[in-house]
Amino acid sequence: MFRFCCSLLTLCLLSGCAMTVERHLDSVRNDFLGTNEIDKDFSNKNNLDLLFTADSLFHTMDYSSADAAYEEFNKRNTDVTRASFSREATSVLFGANVNEYRPYMMDMLFVSYYQLWMALAESRYDDARVIINQSYARQQDMSRAYAKTIENNKQELLKHSELNRALESDNTTWTAYRDIMNPALMYLSGIYFLNNGEFSDAETYLKRASGMMPNNSFIASDLKYAEKETVPNNTVWVFIEDGFAPKLVEKRVSLPIVSGDVKSMVTVATSEPKFFNSTIKIDAAQDLANVDAMFMTEYNEYRINDTARALTSAVARMALQSSVYNSKNSVAPILGLLSTAYSEITTNADIRTWVTLPKNISVMRVQKNKSGLIDLTSNGNLISQVSVPNDGNNYLVYVRVGKNKYDTKVIKLKK
Repeated sequence: MFRFCCSLLTLCLLSGCAMTVERHLDSVRNDFLGTNEIDKDFSNKNNLDLLFTADSLFHTMDYSSADAAYEEFNKRNTDVTRASFSREATSVLFGANVNEYRPYMMDMLFVSYYQLWMALAESRYDDARVIINQSYARQQDMSRAYAKTIENNKQELLKHSELNRALESDNTTWTAYRDIMNPALMYLSGIYFLNNGEFSDAETYLKRASGMMPNNSFIASDLKYAEKETVPNNTVWVFIEDGFAPKLVEKRVSLPIVSGDVKSMVTVATSEPKFFNSTIKIDAAQDLANVDAMFMTEYNEYRINDTARALTSAVARMALQSSVYNSKNSVAPILGLLSTAYSEITTNADIRTWVTLPKNISVMRVQKNKSGLIDLTSNGNLISQVSVPNDGNNYLVYVRVGKNKYDTKVIKLKK
């Protein structure tokens, strides 16, 4: 009895922590591009806060510290495609939020994306090549793991027809890609090789980017340059990030189960995405990456596994409550209440995500004029100007749109 109460107290504390997750994530999003001092002690940060820290350092142009934070994250998460039995067991026993944050495969591709930006900003061209090669190899591994996850989930859903129906009704409300991908990373890689005069590699990556975004005329134009083995002149590529990726909130779903001749209802906690509106649409920019769709591609499959596990856990907790309440022990009512509290505390969904990722990434490809100024307009209204040196060289421009704030980086490309 004493041990059970101590365990319950521990669970209550865990539950209290879980209740603060959403508030913490909202706070990070609301302070995006803020001026708060950044703690560079990475050793005491969990996976998610490590990503937030690296992201903040990137926007303040502290590239060496940002890269160190991303590298620490990479070191901790060498194989995000591998499932962990102990992790699954812990989640079943103590709830979804008790484990360390499990990165999405998409997170890993965005880490590579931002590391590539930093390598180019610091003219570390050899490092840029390594990042590109490693990220593509990683993406291939992820694609294979993703295909296996889909197949396993199909088998899992055959066991739970009600669960299948509940999830299918949700899946009709959002867009997803067919595979794990980051078109922005592919295009940026292609631009790197094109400006290096490595036309074969440029053609390979630009074809990949074009396959992902077939309606983007800027990618098609650069692909023609690669095929003709020609480097564009006096050209600026402007990458624009706006908005925020989906927010996850907890949703409770009641599902029927049959035990013997008895049909009962169990409640499971699953997550549900809430989408944000775009911050702003830049005139003449073309879509490059729909980050909402990137996120939902992976989330669709993760939530099947998470909800199936939650259903198994809920059935086990219901059996515990039933056996306790039906026992003839004198303390059965108290134990029954404790088991009910345990069930409620451990029924929660994992709603943690890298919340500062953008909603969309778009791109403009422009020729420099004599002024060296690039106008960013929305619905014909000037919202910002970017100054680029008028020296005949090619440049990359990174623009992150925040709430009444812009993080702009101008990067000279090797020629």
